[in-house]
Amino acid sequence: MPGYQLKHLHWLTPVKNEPISAYAKRMAEQVTEPNPVLMGLSFGGIMCIEIAKLMAVDKVILVSSIPTDKQLPLWMKAAGKLRLHKIVPLNPHTKLLQPVQDFFIGAKGHSEKEIVRRYRLQVQQDYLVWAVNAILKWKNNWTPPHLYHIHGDADRIFPLKKVKPNCVVKGGTHFMIFSKAKDVNDFLSTIPS
Repeated sequence: MPGYQLKHLHWLTPVKNEPISAYAKRMAEQVTEPNPVLMGLSFGGIMCIEIAKLMAVDKVILVSSIPTDKQLPLWMKAAGKLRLHKIVPLNPHTKLLQPVQDFFIGAKGHSEKEIVRRYRLQVQQDYLVWAVNAILKWKNNWTPPHLYHIHGDADRIFPLKKVKPNCVVKGGTHFMIFSKAKDVNDFLSTIPS
């Protein structure tokens, strides 16, 4: 985004049974600028919402994410209530589950699937188990006053019918930050500085 300096926040190793609010507080320690713009993709967007509860921010930008737990799809809510994530092993390296994961993420073609595969190899098992649990147990009905949200109409993780974004990308999947990068960048350029 023109006029802004991009700083990546590093994911931290979660403490066992750490609430998402406590994790967000630790993540927020990496934010050193006053009134920052927080931007997050997927679970990163959820973390931006949680961090914005803790500090003054200029704006929050969500990409393929949700601002409140009301937008969680029914299958996620059911999985959380039934605690299926505690029964089904969540191993990102299981080859059997990779086609299903690629389908939900929306990765198509060899190069996109290769990017997703490389990402999976970097995910730590403990972090994945904690993050899935945190998403399924997340409770939030607050939204920041300056929220900008871009979402794809073909997102299978957070389906559009439950989401009310500022901008909808036609054919955009959960992977649209790569597959529809121009559309995402065009939207970002319209956000007032």
